[in-house]
Amino acid sequence: MSERAAAPPGGRARDPFFDNAKFVAITLVVAGHAIGGLRDVPAARAVYVFIYMFHMPVFILLTGYLSRGFTLAGSRVRKLTLQLVVPYVFFEILFSLYFWLTTSKPLEFSLLRPTYVMWFLMAVFLWRLTTPVWKQLRWPFAIALGISLLSYMTEMPKELSLHRMFGLLPFYVLGTLLRPEHFQALRTPRAKVLGTATLLLGLLFISTVGRKLPHQWVFWDSGHEALDVSNVMGTLVRTGMFGLSMALTFAFLAVVPARRLWFTALGATTLYAYLLHDFAVRTLMIYFGWYELEWLHTPPGVALVAIAGSVLATVLCTPPVVRATRFLVEPRLNWLFAPAQPSSPAPRSAPRTAHQGSKP
Repeated sequence: MSERAAAPPGGRARDPFFDNAKFVAITLVVAGHAIGGLRDVPAARAVYVFIYMFHMPVFILLTGYLSRGFTLAGSRVRKLTLQLVVPYVFFEILFSLYFWLTTSKPLEFSLLRPTYVMWFLMAVFLWRLTTPVWKQLRWPFAIALGISLLSYMTEMPKELSLHRMFGLLPFYVLGTLLRPEHFQALRTPRAKVLGTATLLLGLLFISTVGRKLPHQWVFWDSGHEALDVSNVMGTLVRTGMFGLSMALTFAFLAVVPARRLWFTALGATTLYAYLLHDFAVRTLMIYFGWYELEWLHTPPGVALVAIAGSVLATVLCTPPVVRATRFLVEPRLNWLFAPAQPSSPAPRSAPRTAHQGSKP
């Protein structure tokens, strides 16, 4: 989600399309979290499920695309550790302190059980480490999809958010398979028309037929048994969800502007909004009890909360917030690592003598 976490291979200039996509997606993430406590309003529930069907798949697919050149070279592993593992540890500690101070929960630290939004950092870390493996397979997406569908047939431990890590893996693998020309195809006028129509039809479907689907499905974190369905039915539903999520993801990318706009620069710092927004949403809506205000549980109230969430996402991506919190989100801890070992020169071959080149 940050510029340093996903630089395009080859060090080429940033494409504003990807920053625009990330900024719009993070506003949907924050707005979706903000209206989560208002799902008793039918319109809020429909929008909530609609957003959840594709907002994280968008980030995951783009992460895969921008990680397609990742290797296990020492410098890249170090950078990956600083960008994902270190903030993960810092924010897990912050969340533990926050819940200890604002709730009756005892103070405890568990790095193996990601807290709410933190699962994404752990998942991206593990997904990116597997990138070289997917590049060696003949049918990587089909294999990833098979792993995902099979993973929901068994209840997995909550550690490392395994259901989400395996379940959403196909979006990451698909991203590693995409090429610039695939995104160019999404920038045509025809693609924008089809994308807009797909988003509208998707919202209509979720508002009508899809309203019978429990919203827990869109969290991607529960097996079939926990959702009280058989493996056959659960696999069919998950397959349908993948199809719909893929369609909505590419439809969303098709309508994203490709030119530089006022918020383009903010798309490089969406990780700040992702990590920080939950503190603000929980403090205002839960700790101060704003969800208990009856007038918010109306369509105008939902719209107001969604707009407030979008404004919050924008503010958290701005330079003042980035400068004030960089020590947490992008800490400079190079001293953690041992000095890089200089690469040894390749051995020179011995000079050939006259008899070495002749057959016996």
